Amino acid sequence: MLWFKSFHIIFVASWFAGLFYLPRIFVNLAMVEPQSLAERDRLLLMARKLLRFTTLLAVPALALGLCLWLYYGIGLGPGNDWMHAKLAVVVLAVVYHTVCARMLRQFEAHAMDRSHFWFRWFNELPVLMLVAAVLLVVVKPF
Repeated sequence: MLWFKSFHIIFVASWFAGLFYLPRIFVNLAMVEPQSLAERDRLLLMARKLLRFTTLLAVPALALGLCLWLYYGIGLGPGNDWMHAKLAVVVLAVVYHTVCARMLRQFEAHAMDRSHFWFRWFNELPVLMLVAAVLLVVVKPF
């Protein structure tokens, strides 16, 4: 079980590293001048590659988490309400990931109208999600 737990933590940390950086690329994309096509294309390429890589990291993170939960029984049974809250955080992370993919498609289609200030705030959400997940798993407040 410790191998599964270790690799789950590694993949979650790697997945979140991508979720931390992808919106940072969006900040830069939102700041690109309309005539700077080479810069825009380079940032879009970086974002596409990072999204693909981040998605590949999310799959084993989620699979290993499911394995720990359902096969090893971590968080099952009475007195494990923290797991319900953690699963809600996981759902939020998956939704955030999906929203990032949709935003990238909007950037590619020249249909994104949000400012770089908005993306700076949007960029903080995965930090809050990771903090919440770690606190729920380690402290188990309820």
